[in-house]
Amino acid sequence: MSSLIVQRNLSKATKGLDTAIEQMTTGYKLNHAKDNPANYAMMKNMETKLRAWDVASDNILIGQNMLETADSNAELIAKHLSRIRDLCQQSSNGTYGEASIKAIKAEISARVDEISRIKDNAEFNDIKLFGEYNTEGNLIPKTVYLQVGIDGSESSQIGVDMTMDLSQIAEINNWDIRDSKCLDKIDDMLNNVSEYQVRIGASQNRLDCALELAEINSNRLTSSMSTIRDADIAKVSSDYIRYQILQQACATLLATANQMPAIALQLI
Repeated sequence: MSSLIVQRNLSKATKGLDTAIEQMTTGYKLNHAKDNPANYAMMKNMETKLRAWDVASDNILIGQNMLETADSNAELIAKHLSRIRDLCQQSSNGTYGEASIKAIKAEISARVDEISRIKDNAEFNDIKLFGEYNTEGNLIPKTVYLQVGIDGSESSQIGVDMTMDLSQIAEINNWDIRDSKCLDKIDDMLNNVSEYQVRIGASQNRLDCALELAEINSNRLTSSMSTIRDADIAKVSSDYIRYQILQQACATLLATANQMPAIALQLI
């Protein structure tokens, strides 16, 4: 009976020692569901959400890259339109001869071609940044939805209107640039570009807030997971020493308990 008692306590000490070793080597107090089923389920749910917030952060950063690309292309178009306006204003002065007007038209035509090239090639990962046109040449409205949250609700998405009508750009080559009314037409185009940049800028601000929220949620989840999962190394070290002493003591006492029947034989 003494031997059985010692063996039972030796088994408990060995099991406690193994648990302490596992916690110290992994750094976790929750290594299996059996350690604490409720907390283990909570931890797994937090891990899923943490990965989801990491993906959301990546989505936001990629979305920011797309909007920065769109804004940069729009800024180039605005610069070309501003220069075209300057040239139209020059030519409407009435002090330029035919040769000068021809030279001005040549520069305007070159800039119109460049605007068209930017319009046709402005894209991000095969996404047209200014919208697309159908076979009739009509602009198709385009909204890009960025997944900035972790679920399928509308609050987890930010819609960005990527539509900018540049279909009238080619008509500039047919204008009488000496007519001062061209200035009003150019101003309308510049306003169109400005409105597009304002939409992009507002969306960039929303993405900045969404990224900050994703980082906050990620940090809070990480802190909560650490509280639930991470081992208290100081406590585990103490448990390790305690179980090690108990194991050694039980091993010594087991040898003594196993010798007790021999004492009875000596009495015979």
